Amino acid sequence: MADRTAVSRFVPAARTWPKAALGLAIVLFVAGCVSPGDVKPAEADTSGADAAAALGSGAASDNATGAGPSGVAGTNMASDDNATIDANATASGQPGPSATSPVIFVGNNWEGTADVLQLDVEAGAFTRLARLNIIPDIAERRAEMDTDPERFGFFLGIRYLIGEGNDQFVDDMYSTLDGTHLIVSRPSLADVISLNLTTGDIAWRFVVDGQRSDHMAISPDGRHVAVSASTGNVVHILDVDTGKEVGRFDSGDSPHENAYSMDGSRIFHASIGLVYTPTDQAQADTTKGERYFQIVDTATNKIIKRLDMAAKLAEAGYPDMSAAVRPMAISPDERFIYLQVSFFHGFAEYDIEKDKVTRVAELPNLVPDLPREQYVLDSAHHGIAINAAGTKLCIAGTMSDYVAIVDRASFEIDALHENPGGKSYWATTTADGEHCLLSWSGTDSVAVYRYETGEQVAATTVGDHPQRVRTGFVSTAWVNGLEG
Repeated sequence: MADRTAVSRFVPAARTWPKAALGLAIVLFVAGCVSPGDVKPAEADTSGADAAAALGSGAASDNATGAGPSGVAGTNMASDDNATIDANATASGQPGPSATSPVIFVGNNWEGTADVLQLDVEAGAFTRLARLNIIPDIAERRAEMDTDPERFGFFLGIRYLIGEGNDQFVDDMYSTLDGTHLIVSRPSLADVISLNLTTGDIAWRFVVDGQRSDHMAISPDGRHVAVSASTGNVVHILDVDTGKEVGRFDSGDSPHENAYSMDGSRIFHASIGLVYTPTDQAQADTTKGERYFQIVDTATNKIIKRLDMAAKLAEAGYPDMSAAVRPMAISPDERFIYLQVSFFHGFAEYDIEKDKVTRVAELPNLVPDLPREQYVLDSAHHGIAINAAGTKLCIAGTMSDYVAIVDRASFEIDALHENPGGKSYWATTTADGEHCLLSWSGTDSVAVYRYETGEQVAATTVGDHPQRVRTGFVSTAWVNGLEG
């Protein structure tokens, strides 16, 4: 039976409070109150799938090599067979139709697992194929923290300042185009890994600059993944096959969202500032740090546009709004970006060609008496997606516990579904372009909604605190092996 351990917790920006984190860690070490090993394991469930294949064998090999600028960049954590992805499958940019099966990955952040789901829209049902252990190396990571009080201090900071008392083990994830590996950012462990889906072993591990990894994006050709280093104020560009850094670009405080253009020539990026501080009133906005929206040339990793979205909003007649761009959705013609900003119940439309905010949608605030200081990481809303036709938007009304389908032309609400305590966290469009997948982090579930009608099509329970939901691929042979 494979190791089912799924453990631990999160931390702040290296430039803002390393001494406080370090001091806390030292006090706890000296007092003997807590150690990294005190984290309570969460049980991972394979739901009938082969445990060795779905959860992994646990420990990585000791022959780590290839240290990069962060100390362990591109480290090979498994045998060469496990680390190598079929070059023919990735070079073409598209997987063969018979070689892969489309799936949905749900990252259960506080549990350290990821659910692999299939969706049957006609039947209105999800099927869980497996639950993956994303932290098979947790014992090794704990042991490192036992001798590194600074790392442990940030680990605790992430837990209590950002994780609501929980560790963050699965922020973002993308499958390789051939469906053999899953690339995952693990905030509490300050790294990105490639998980071999057949063996459950870690093929490579990259340690980011600073102390926390965050949102990612995968290039359309499947060759590169961009990962935000929250406290390093940089975005790393990694080779998907090897985990080696092939580029990077600077950001503001707390780099966050990344999205590739359809042709892969640009990355749309935003930094969100110090979202974990209590200085949340508009008068104290400058204490949140440097927050930018950026467009980056992927050929050179040069920033070709950098702007303050708060200034653009003010020019459009909306003063005193935050510059922190949260999730964003891009129109099919890539002229307009629909973006959420901190503390705002709604979204803005930014015209890239005209370099101006053209419209703002104000959506229902169902918690008008809730102080801004109680918004989770400053997010009134955190999740936005657009359908393939470019006619509808799907909005996660996070603090108000709802999901809304909004008409893009009129900004009128077509449908609004409330889920008390649900804390909608992320929205993404299904592969057919006609449905919105939404994670309900507060009720440990995901649901799918039809853009055209706004109706809920299906829902299912997942692991602890689902955040990112991504469409992707697994190899058909892997699926057949689970069924066998």
